[in-house]
Amino acid sequence: MNELHILQIGNVLVSPDVFTVRFCCDLAACHGACCIEGDAGAPVTLDEIGHLEESLDAVWGDLSASAQAVIDRQGVAYADRDGDLVTSIVGGKDCVFTCYEGDTCLCALERAHRAGHCPFVKPISCALYPIREKQFPDGSVGINYHRWRICQSALAKGRELDLPLYRFLEGPLTRRFGAEWYAELCTVADELRAQHLI
Repeated sequence: MNELHILQIGNVLVSPDVFTVRFCCDLAACHGACCIEGDAGAPVTLDEIGHLEESLDAVWGDLSASAQAVIDRQGVAYADRDGDLVTSIVGGKDCVFTCYEGDTCLCALERAHRAGHCPFVKPISCALYPIREKQFPDGSVGINYHRWRICQSALAKGRELDLPLYRFLEGPLTRRFGAEWYAELCTVADELRAQHLI
């Protein structure tokens, strides 16, 4: 099999992993660990910070007292050590917008959105995970797969279902880049498959 290189679709540089990795979140196995592991919050834009602030009333009762205290003290987001805007966190790890059902961590924003209580679902960086996005000075964007040990169950489930990462993330990719761009991504994937490259 020939080596697959980074592909450009529109102004987006797409890592081969987006096509080749099989992935499907398995919440029953990981318990939402990606919302409570790590040393910084989820990347957010200035527009998203506004949406987060507007959503507070809808989710406030689902947030822990510790999360409420953090938000009262520093707001819904802060600049991390690299200067990037990220959601505020509790105790150096948990996103302030986490809530729990049993031992499973959920996103309070997404839960409120699904219940029809707020229009904003969650930051696009969360929706796209495990795809990470990088902005370049020329206006182009790079997307690649972020490998993390806590997602082993998602890789196993993805292989079992034979579900490519780009298919698993159809909704978030369409939300971020548009339906026309996603259709082109799928066309490229079909061409790569026909050439036995994926």
